[in-house]
Amino acid sequence: MASQAQKTRKKNSDGAIIESLGVEMGNKPPQALDVEQAVLGAMLLEGECVDLAMEELTPSCFYDPKHRMIFEAMVSLVSEHTSVDILTVSNALKLKGCLEEVGGPVMLANLSEKVGSAAHIEYYIKILKQKTVQRELITASYDILHNAFDDTVNMDDLIDNAETKIYNAVQNVVRREVQNIGSLINQAIENLEKKQAISGLSGVPSGFVSLDTITMGWQPSDLIILAARPSVGKTAFSLNLARNAAVDHKMPVAFFSLEMAAIQLVNRLITSESGLPSDKIKGGLKLEPYEWQQLEDKIKALSAAPLYIDDTPSMPLMEFRTKAKNLVKNKGVKLIIIDYLQLIQGPAELRGMREQEVAAISRTLKATAKELNVPIIALSQLSRQAVTRQGGGGKPQLSDLRESGSIEQDADMVIFIHRPDYIGLSDNEADKEKTQIIIAKHRNGQTCDIDMLYKGDQLRFVEMDSSLDAIAEQLSHESALNNALPTDIYEDEFSQI
Repeated sequence: MASQAQKTRKKNSDGAIIESLGVEMGNKPPQALDVEQAVLGAMLLEGECVDLAMEELTPSCFYDPKHRMIFEAMVSLVSEHTSVDILTVSNALKLKGCLEEVGGPVMLANLSEKVGSAAHIEYYIKILKQKTVQRELITASYDILHNAFDDTVNMDDLIDNAETKIYNAVQNVVRREVQNIGSLINQAIENLEKKQAISGLSGVPSGFVSLDTITMGWQPSDLIILAARPSVGKTAFSLNLARNAAVDHKMPVAFFSLEMAAIQLVNRLITSESGLPSDKIKGGLKLEPYEWQQLEDKIKALSAAPLYIDDTPSMPLMEFRTKAKNLVKNKGVKLIIIDYLQLIQGPAELRGMREQEVAAISRTLKATAKELNVPIIALSQLSRQAVTRQGGGGKPQLSDLRESGSIEQDADMVIFIHRPDYIGLSDNEADKEKTQIIIAKHRNGQTCDIDMLYKGDQLRFVEMDSSLDAIAEQLSHESALNNALPTDIYEDEFSQI
């Protein structure tokens, strides 16, 4: 009862805000009391009207507090599988202690007499939804105005809250229609036809043939978790992914670095792009004149690439959302990379509850990927258990994801980087570069292990000949069946390895 009273007070407060704003502007708040009465009256008389109204309307769609309480009583009856009529609604209101407040049984009887025609209820519902949107927008505008005058509110939080309030005001009354299987199959066939017409991948290319054959590129709205122990090469691999998409395929990429400064990332990209030793790029060794020329030639394409780097440390979650929205809207970003997830600041109310905070972060990242319709690759740390576990060749497992099981749950794909030499499983000098890219979870495809080499001095991952031979054989076989993934987009990768 206490929670119900709190909800009522909040609704009354919102109503008071709208009333006061209406008085200030010389306008009545958007309302249609006669239509509200007609809808409630139709529900008292016709069972079909009850079902339709319950599907379309919420208590907030009724402006008059009395009408709202009557509708809430009807909702409680439906939830208890009890028929809705004058007697049952009257009894439900009496049990809640608000029968006299709404006007007693006489009020309910009068409502049943104010129905023009139950057949018009769909039109009445449309009117109520329109009035509700108008009131919701007024309330959202008031909140935005109030926050805008408050100097203590962070700018990014202000923008994100404003966008969210306006979005929610509209979405609260938008109904998603139930779709039959026939129409969905038609949509699926149309999408398939579009994909057949596309030359290459359906998502953002990773630049690695063996990986893209499994994923068909990073798919829109997917949350991809890239996890490994510290110093294994997470940042280097993610930079390779960003570089391949931005430089080779001219796709705008946003890279949020919460751990390393932007200039450090650029130095890594220059090292990988130029092929020069990292010690020379860091300044530890002097560059020869011909190396300066090599450097200048190699980084021309990188300089012109649509790659955007943000190195704000410990970025709040809402600030990330705002920046991501702006980059997608204004820069046309097709891929977002975050290095790394555990360094994002979660909701303030969850500080000190680390598992819940990380869970909120992963849920928000997935929701953001879906809302913006772009893939988000979030780097993540693995627990120490991944190194100390006996057996299994030291390979990481989904249970090793650090601090929250919700990361595994929210992710569409989980990828591990595994280097046997890093955990002392390889004594052979020739095997030091061997690395496995392990797709441990793939919601829309298969899981597998992909062998690669990590060139540590160049901060670059390259595919092994065995992996490329297997892929080439598979593509050749599929091509013979006239159902192949075109290989022309990978000519550069094959020629460089």
